Amino acid sequence: MLPVTLLTGIDEPFRAAVAGNLLAAAGRAGVLVEYDVSGLTGGSVVRIARTADGVIDREVIRMEHPCVSCAMRDSLVPLLVSIAAVDRYDVAIVSVPGAGDTKALAAEIARDAAGDLLTVSIITTIDTAGVVGDLTGEQLIRERGIPTAAEDGRAIAEVIVHQVEFADAAVLSGDDETARALVQAVNPRLLIRTTSAGLLGVRLHDPDPTEPGSISAPLEGGPVQTVVWQSDRPFHPERLYDALEDLVAGTARGRGTIWIATQHRHRLSWDSFGTNIAIGVLGPWLADLPADRWSAVGQQHQARSALEWHPEHGDRASYLSFTGIGLDVRELRERLDGCVLRADEPVHPLTDPFAPYLEGSAAA
Repeated sequence: MLPVTLLTGIDEPFRAAVAGNLLAAAGRAGVLVEYDVSGLTGGSVVRIARTADGVIDREVIRMEHPCVSCAMRDSLVPLLVSIAAVDRYDVAIVSVPGAGDTKALAAEIARDAAGDLLTVSIITTIDTAGVVGDLTGEQLIRERGIPTAAEDGRAIAEVIVHQVEFADAAVLSGDDETARALVQAVNPRLLIRTTSAGLLGVRLHDPDPTEPGSISAPLEGGPVQTVVWQSDRPFHPERLYDALEDLVAGTARGRGTIWIATQHRHRLSWDSFGTNIAIGVLGPWLADLPADRWSAVGQQHQARSALEWHPEHGDRASYLSFTGIGLDVRELRERLDGCVLRADEPVHPLTDPFAPYLEGSAAA
């Protein structure tokens, strides 16, 4: 079985440098697969596989829908399987372009080639000079000039957060204390290094990481803070909507589950990346489901509900965490408290500014 290391990161030169170091560490027993995505908008990507001795495979991939995922889907795994069949190499390194999805690639490898390939580690590369601004900002990936699909509306912060959250290890371009602390807070289980030495071939990957949407543990010391907040009363929709910009100011990552008074039957997800916020419908609350359907809801939510079940409204509650730099913990908690519906406030006359964004959801 051929061990596979997936390498990601939005900074192309730094990712390429780390890829070269990993290949050098592997010597003649390693293969590096890279993608030239400079022609993506024209519908073509060049895939190159090389060893320390030179190029062993080169293919131009043409697509009707030009996107990085389309270029890699259904083409990378067959190549890696053919490399494994040669029985000459000890490791394969795949340098995934900045807009690529390592989670989807790892899932494809596990699904289609479990007998031939094994994802042993996912490593993200991070330029410490810009990562703090990227994680707390609002710039979109297409505004940075990173090749991606025309309709890709993701923020740079979202791209980096997902790379960090799904990675097993991170290689930083420098030992910056704030950058290191912020990256570690986004993914506490991440192994962080300033060099790739010792990372090649080490089995680090957990195919079943923490549930998406899981809130982080509180963190209040040092340059980075993580604020954890919860309430068993629903949010007032208009007050929450008006406070959105202030709630995410200075944050890199926010996540959790929210209950909005006007969305009584919908358990909603909160995902924020820098100043970009996404709120979506997760599905019904356990309180509205028969017991035999509870297994369809995430285990973490079931466990929390079992411990904190409310006699009147069951599992309805909000749980949020925000990670950022220089956060005023007390002020953020007070602002969140102020967005909650008071006991003497009626629900029915309220206007719901979130409704237009939630309509049409498959779960709604």
